Amino acid sequence: MSKGRLITFEGSEGAGKSTQVKALKKYLVSLGYKVVCTFEPGGGSDLCKKIRSLLLSPDSGDFSDETELFMMLAARAEHVESLVLPSLSRGEIVICDRFIDSSVAYQGYGRGIDIKTISQMNAFAIKGRYPDLTVVMDIDPVIGLKRAAKTGSLDRIESAALSFHQNVREGFMSLAQEGERYFVVDASLDIQTLESEIKERVLKLLKYEN
Repeated sequence: MSKGRLITFEGSEGAGKSTQVKALKKYLVSLGYKVVCTFEPGGGSDLCKKIRSLLLSPDSGDFSDETELFMMLAARAEHVESLVLPSLSRGEIVICDRFIDSSVAYQGYGRGIDIKTISQMNAFAIKGRYPDLTVVMDIDPVIGLKRAAKTGSLDRIESAALSFHQNVREGFMSLAQEGERYFVVDASLDIQTLESEIKERVLKLLKYEN
């Protein structure tokens, strides 16, 4: 059985992650790979979906930054247990729209919670199964939020102050300097150029590990 791989997409609001996730899945399936696309928070089970609704709905009202973090981690632990690990064990490629780095960027850099603590909690939630590749789609928050607004009303996190989103971007770019698993792309480029750059990097990963 082939080795399962975990590829994650990270970035600020409106970066175009979902579009690139779909394009990459289509491409990899055409090459004969079995691919599972998922997302956080909310992917994996009905419980994850319920947590996502509480986290993102403006109707949820105010709750503490720590509560937000624990809800994210609860959804992640369930997601990894119910979907990610079983798929990887079957040799499938899992492509996830947001994962552990979003907690560091949003709850760490954005909300101000201790980053080391978040990283330790992430490790526990994912049972030590880190991504094989993380595509960081970088975009100016002003541009990204305008894009996000065009898709409908902004959710609870998207509606945060611009300074929050600027800190989130700083967080992603800081994380991208920490290891070889990160691959940064300029999300302001046209869709086709981004697809090409991402495909090339993913193929390097798959060829190296085969």
